[in-house]
Amino acid sequence: MQGSIREGRVDRDPPSYYRRFSRRPLKLFVPWVVIGVVCLVVLDGRVAAGDNVPAVDEQAQLTFLKQHWQSPIPPQGKPPARFSSLEASLDPESCGVCHRLQYDDWKSSLHGKSMGPGVLGQTLELIHDDPATAQLCYSCHAPLAEQQERIHGKGGTRSRLRRNPTFLATLQAKGLTCAGCHVRKHERYGPPKRAGSLENSASASPLPHGGAIRTPAFGRAEFCKGCHQFEPDGHALNGKLLENTYNEWKEGPYGRTGNSCQSCHMPDRRHLWRGIHDPEMVRAGVTVRLTLDKERYQVGDQVEAVITMTNSAVGHYFPTYVTPKVLVRFEMIDGKGGSLKDSVQEERLGREVTLDLSQELFDTRIPPGESRTVRYVRPISQPGLTLKAAVAVAPDEFYVRFFEAIVPKAKTKKARALLREAMGAARKSSFMLFEKEVALS
Repeated sequence: MQGSIREGRVDRDPPSYYRRFSRRPLKLFVPWVVIGVVCLVVLDGRVAAGDNVPAVDEQAQLTFLKQHWQSPIPPQGKPPARFSSLEASLDPESCGVCHRLQYDDWKSSLHGKSMGPGVLGQTLELIHDDPATAQLCYSCHAPLAEQQERIHGKGGTRSRLRRNPTFLATLQAKGLTCAGCHVRKHERYGPPKRAGSLENSASASPLPHGGAIRTPAFGRAEFCKGCHQFEPDGHALNGKLLENTYNEWKEGPYGRTGNSCQSCHMPDRRHLWRGIHDPEMVRAGVTVRLTLDKERYQVGDQVEAVITMTNSAVGHYFPTYVTPKVLVRFEMIDGKGGSLKDSVQEERLGREVTLDLSQELFDTRIPPGESRTVRYVRPISQPGLTLKAAVAVAPDEFYVRFFEAIVPKAKTKKARALLREAMGAARKSSFMLFEKEVALS
């Protein structure tokens, strides 16, 4: 199925600069998406008002988010003298000592793999050849200052990159860590208590790390916006932003009713962030139905079958980004189990773009609440035929093509090995969403 879903590929060189917030020409990097999506931090702190939080809290929460999400997240600095080494640590394993469930969830999630071999294989060379681009990658995939080899310093009137004295290579490899969302200047931040209380712990609290400062901003869709939404002047094709998930949500039924990203991707506050890579999550959001024009057929009849896919419970377009593809496939099977010649029909759903992100080839995604149909019409040429209908999902279809293009261009053996590892994982991510066989005669 993987070979079929990759038909129609466009062999172009990958971009040299994957620019999120401007319309300037692209030069080299397409990031390794971690939840269907692309980056994991708000790069400039700008947010928009949402409908899922009481208006009385609006300005305070927007102000908090603007300060909370900076790029890079500023160094934590020296920890309070009363902190133990465990409390002062930024390693997710340290957080997991007390927050075991959250740690186990995070470790299994794509957020926990945001600095996987795909990103690492690229930034390994970018940090030397084009450190500014590498830093752009880190701003999403390893957002803490302590995760970045170089940081901005001021030299005269121009900004430059200098060596980062707080850099921790072991922390960089862990991607979007607990601290990326929850720790600023060694203070812990989080959502309201489950009962809704915003009671904040004082810095002198006897609780570990002084407890936590609580804010409803952690439940807002805007908390996720910088990862999953380009700015209005960001890169667009055919008048559509390349990454537009937040706007898709806000303009859809879930945004209008106040169901935030967290309500689907963090149910019961679980830190799993399941999305297009998870078959159960996709089946819960998309309805697939196969219908035929009649129940029984004879030789000489013409069969008309229709697969209808409905975005019944996804809060944004399905799929939302350019990396996944969905393949709808029909074929006739003879009495010996072989595929009947010229009976195969395939149709790809998704948003297909060239590897250099310069052209949109097609966009057949399904908006929330809407449906797409694929029709199959064939004559019954012999007895004993079976119709086989299937829908497959390839979450990383774009990355398969992308890594195939850049592996030969990697300069070092280590980078090539990492990129091959990422390519292998991308190929294995496909799964069958729907499959059914119907005896026709």
